Amino acid sequence: MPTPAHSSRDSVIAASSAPVAWADPERRDRFSAWLQDIAPRHGLDPASLRSASSDASFRRYLRVDAAAGRTFIVMDAPPPQEDVRPFVRIARRFRACGLNLPEVLEADEAHGFLLLADLGTRLYLDALQAAQGDGDAAAADVLMRDAIEALVRWQGCGAREGTDAALPPYDDALLRRELGLFPEWCVRRDHGVAWSTEEEALWRRACDLLVASALAQPTVPVHRDWMPRNLMVGAPGAPGILDFQDAVVGPVSYDVASLLRDAFVSWDEEREIDWAVRYWERARKAGVPVQDDFGEFWRALEWMGLQRHLKVLGIFCRLKHRDAKPAYSRDLPRFFDYAHKVATRYAALRPLARLLEPLMGARRLEAFY
Repeated sequence: MPTPAHSSRDSVIAASSAPVAWADPERRDRFSAWLQDIAPRHGLDPASLRSASSDASFRRYLRVDAAAGRTFIVMDAPPPQEDVRPFVRIARRFRACGLNLPEVLEADEAHGFLLLADLGTRLYLDALQAAQGDGDAAAADVLMRDAIEALVRWQGCGAREGTDAALPPYDDALLRRELGLFPEWCVRRDHGVAWSTEEEALWRRACDLLVASALAQPTVPVHRDWMPRNLMVGAPGAPGILDFQDAVVGPVSYDVASLLRDAFVSWDEEREIDWAVRYWERARKAGVPVQDDFGEFWRALEWMGLQRHLKVLGIFCRLKHRDAKPAYSRDLPRFFDYAHKVATRYAALRPLARLLEPLMGARRLEAFY
């Protein structure tokens, strides 16, 4: 079984045999009654219920056996911390576009219980890391091309199905709120650094540039975590898609940046560019509104990825300090490397690189100078 996953919000499908514990007896009893009620319709065996994942939110996923060797996933998303309605709505909308999202079979939206089709247990991350370990570039390429093809269909779904109108905007306020996590949790809380007035001004200028770049891009449905831990190995051309409940309408490059510069598996830049070109060409053929010039698209992707990586640095530090989940901090160096690489490449962003360097330490900087 894969190891339970962690990501910037959720990573759903790692499995374990851990027993199911309930902090709230009343919620446990309500859940048990709901599961017993729906069990006959799907041939479920409630006694087989077990943990399917652990993640960074209040939401959790359980696996339950059924007749004929089938399994299903149960989502437990306690209100008011979680709201399952966006998950249900988005799953149905994008499944209608032919994408491989889990089918919602039963829903108690008021109490946050869902019964979902099980997309399996093999994460893209596991398959890609295995391909890297075996030196199997062809296997990795097949997986990434399938992920790119599915992403193009995801982005094109909005125009065909009216999805854009049903998703909130990735607007100025949200972009800045995400960026604000970095100084609050990574700089001040995790590193104990207090920026000077001049450094604060440099940070605000960098944020202005990144937000302006994001808002200048063509807009499409944005998954917000289109990465190997949220994709399942499925049929050719049809990876399973998870963790989509926070989808928005926003910059066309966002999900490509998430896929190419992931927290847990990295590629040399030649391969990143090759896959980015393949995405860009496929998107243009499909009518997805990408930039006309690939160089312009690549620059937008790098700047968009930088916004994401700064956000995730803040989120991972918040998980460590606020939520007592220190394991996330092991992934900080890779995100610092991504962020510093982009910030040093573009003259307008080099002041940001100088803000990052004291936090990275001399060892991390040796690769850059």
